[in-house]
Amino acid sequence: MQQNQPRTMGILEWLLLILLSILWGGSFFFSKVAVAELPPLTLVLCRVSISAIALNLYVVFTGQRMPFSGKTWVGFIVLGMLNNLIPFSLIFWGQTQIPSGLASILNASTPVWAVLLAHFFTKGEHLTANRTAGVLLGLSGVIIMLGPDLLQTLGLNLLAQLAVVGAGVSYAFGGFFGERIKGIPPLITATGQVTCSSILMVPIVLLIDKPWQISLPGLTTLGAVLALALLSTAVAYLIYFRLLTSSGATNLMLVTLLIPVSALLLGIIILGERLDPRHFLGMGFIGLGLAAIDGRLFPLLRKKLLPASH
Repeated sequence: MQQNQPRTMGILEWLLLILLSILWGGSFFFSKVAVAELPPLTLVLCRVSISAIALNLYVVFTGQRMPFSGKTWVGFIVLGMLNNLIPFSLIFWGQTQIPSGLASILNASTPVWAVLLAHFFTKGEHLTANRTAGVLLGLSGVIIMLGPDLLQTLGLNLLAQLAVVGAGVSYAFGGFFGERIKGIPPLITATGQVTCSSILMVPIVLLIDKPWQISLPGLTTLGAVLALALLSTAVAYLIYFRLLTSSGATNLMLVTLLIPVSALLLGIIILGERLDPRHFLGMGFIGLGLAAIDGRLFPLLRKKLLPASH
């Protein structure tokens, strides 16, 4: 039986992956600024609806058409829930309790959940020794970052951290489901996803947040919302679905290891946030776990460090 080999990425894919990590790393900063004045669910609606308007206009501008197939739109609905509605809501609520840098680090556990899910829900991607070691290292990193909170009564701080971890699980499901959508351009998939997310969020926000009771936010918050919607959502998802097609879900989810770098820098430099040493230690464990899951770093190191046999 032929085993699935990890897809390799060229220079262009790596550059796009780095760009995506910057856009999504910035999303933790922008959302942290915005949740100071806007409720989390309202912010989710603003993020997806503004990006949906922008992408639909771009579809018209480029002369493309959205599909009419009901099956395709059902797929967009599922993608919208897994990639937007669920994780955005969990992360934004979590960021009302924890720093943006910590949220991005917890989100970096996404590939760990992807490996576990791939074992049960895909063919030919069962847990190998490397993958098992990677999962254990990654889970250890999450536990280290949660730290003393695990020993205390379940409070908002722990629940907020678990919410962000839950968002990572949702992203993992979304990545694998997204691979099932074949033959649709990245622009159309991204547009369909955020359009469905917007429609689904409207009744939720009306019921829970009652937006007519919310005060108009300041210019800084409005700027953060626009950046979140246009850069960290519209542009980011064009890159996301382009990479999903060329590199696969497992490689794409490695972007979450790069995201904390930009999120940490923005949070520390601009917001004055502070992270404990255990957060960096936990991130290091997640990094080792992802290296093991990737399966290519350790053989390369052995080849470089060990003398070649003749």
